[in-house]
Amino acid sequence: MSMDTLGEVLRRLRVERGWTQQQTADEYCRISGSVTKDARELARWERGKRIPTPETRRYLAVVFGVPVALLDRAAAVARQARRAELGKESTPSLVEVAGVDRRTFVGTVAAVALTTAMAVPRHVDPALVPYFEQQLAGHYRADMLLGPRALIGTVTAQCNLIGQLMETADGLVRQRMAQVGVAYAAFAAWLHLDAGDPATALRWHDVAQELAHRSRNREAVACALADRAMARTDQGMGRAVADLCEGALMDAPHLSPEVQVFALQQQAHGASLLGDRRQVDDLLDRAGRLLNRVDVEVWGTACLRTPNYVEVQRATCYGRLGLAQEADRLWQQVIPSAPSTSRRDVGVWAGRQAVAAAAMREPERAVELARRSAGIVVETGSERARRELAAVAAAMAPWQAEPIGQDLAEVLAPIGKGA
Repeated sequence: MSMDTLGEVLRRLRVERGWTQQQTADEYCRISGSVTKDARELARWERGKRIPTPETRRYLAVVFGVPVALLDRAAAVARQARRAELGKESTPSLVEVAGVDRRTFVGTVAAVALTTAMAVPRHVDPALVPYFEQQLAGHYRADMLLGPRALIGTVTAQCNLIGQLMETADGLVRQRMAQVGVAYAAFAAWLHLDAGDPATALRWHDVAQELAHRSRNREAVACALADRAMARTDQGMGRAVADLCEGALMDAPHLSPEVQVFALQQQAHGASLLGDRRQVDDLLDRAGRLLNRVDVEVWGTACLRTPNYVEVQRATCYGRLGLAQEADRLWQQVIPSAPSTSRRDVGVWAGRQAVAAAAMREPERAVELARRSAGIVVETGSERARRELAAVAAAMAPWQAEPIGQDLAEVLAPIGKGA
């Protein structure tokens, strides 16, 4: 019988997330504060040459978003395997040690939901809520630098874990866990959307909405509605966006400035889909007046993490409305001031500015902007940026047969047929 040792489990977790050994080692160092781990040590763990210490397994559990008990049990299997090699003993698999059937175990690995193999604790410590909040803040920062694919596995696994913990958490702890679960589910939806998987994104929005209602927190409900509106914006459903945002703002006087800003700017995107520039400006002006009152991002809306947040939305809306000159003028202000942590977003914005440049009949500038965007697409795998480059290709159609059109084709070649 094949044995599910710790090395095998670590390799499965890494492969499910699409990480290299070095990426995993880098994430371990970020979580633990260590500067001594590298890909060679991870390779030794995966080959079973070494078994990580209990402290190391705790950090690995955080890296992969799984219960430490799972890794501890896998470590026990690895130790038994070593003893079996020496003493010719029969060694039970991890499935047998964990007490679950193999079909269940394999299915949970494939879904990055390994927590289903573990017993749910009877007591959920309230300290887990700030733990998950701190983890999510780190995920937000990593997403801006790495793109969605590096984080999907970890975030969705943690969403699953939160859902399990809610099943045994008491009263107030369960409500607080549901609130943080809303933010995790919404972020999982965002990651799938940015990775080009809108169907899965919508399923995570469903999870966020259920958790929002279970949290009994009006801000959570409003955020879940505005997040859903964001997904509908990508689908071009202007009226759905407007309806969802109006629902989110029904209790506007009782909502924090952060949540109001999030819903107002999303409603502006709906207005741009419906061709209403006046409403776009009105909604974004209202959002801008509230932005100065946002002290902290409780709900991870990016309104503080994104410099010139409101003007980014305005430039995007203007581009959608066909106001190329107005959009270009704003992008010229926004993009140069973006910090290095906004690199993935700059890839999206540069693509949008390239469309505006093509509409203004400046093909050379459009190609240079597309070149910048394409380089970031290759690094981050952002499907949003890839879609913007597809729009650049369409806007540059009048120059397709000219040398500048061939230059654009060369720029887009490394990112494949998506553009």
